[in-house]
Amino acid sequence: MFVAWNANAVQLLYKVDDVCERIADKLGSVSLADCVERDLQLTSGKSTYGIPILAKEYPPLPPRLFQARVLVIGGIHGDELSSVSIVFKWMKMLDKHHSGLFHWMVVPVLNPDGLLQKKSKRMNANGVDLNRNFPTPNWLEASTKYWVQRTGKNPRRYPGPAPLSEPESQWLAQAIDNFRPDAIVSVHAPHGVVDYDGPPEGPGRLGHLRLNLLGTYPGSLGNYAGVQRELPMITIELPRAGLMPTKAQTTRIWTDLVRWLKRNVPRRPRGIQQAAQETVPS
Repeated sequence: MFVAWNANAVQLLYKVDDVCERIADKLGSVSLADCVERDLQLTSGKSTYGIPILAKEYPPLPPRLFQARVLVIGGIHGDELSSVSIVFKWMKMLDKHHSGLFHWMVVPVLNPDGLLQKKSKRMNANGVDLNRNFPTPNWLEASTKYWVQRTGKNPRRYPGPAPLSEPESQWLAQAIDNFRPDAIVSVHAPHGVVDYDGPPEGPGRLGHLRLNLLGTYPGSLGNYAGVQRELPMITIELPRAGLMPTKAQTTRIWTDLVRWLKRNVPRRPRGIQQAAQETVPS
């Protein structure tokens, strides 16, 4: 049985199927089979409570030259259940239709501690909003000022004591360094829009969701990856945190996303592309 306050004791017990069982118990739209059959892998990342961060890569398929690397992340905020469920649906589509055009890395749940509590919470187990914990310029002053003056010290938006103070954000920052994505897709809820940071311009719409820039915040992933690292950073805000879009909407968001990536993420020069295929990060 999982004991939240004894992380060291549980770290050795977790396997992929164990995590899948807990995810399936939490999410009505993701069954145990839906999770297990995705063939997710353990990563080096663990939450504060020792739950592994799972991921799956859909690698290049030689001899086709892939266009770009794309990182897809769900569940940065643990109480945005639909952001996890929809990533599992998209993974099922990728399992059937991965063409090798993109090298995908998919992380369905970055914040398992927040998701898997009896009452899911936005923050991680340390009470930190992971989407305010990434290093951005003048982080301490800017994030503290925003948290105090703009949110009134709202605990749901606590940025943490220091940038990358949390194991989940540390792991994601390292994964970005290792995987070297050409674009990042992060799924949230419940604003019902497409947000965007970075070059060149975001998608005008993905399915029924239209572009509506929500702003850039100290310590956010959009600021860290999109503004500071100049990566195309697409944030998909689903309309409801606890209710999935319809099957047709889920499919349309994905197909529109892939179409936008094809048109807007620059193709790698042939020599660079071939070298990248020979050096796939672990």
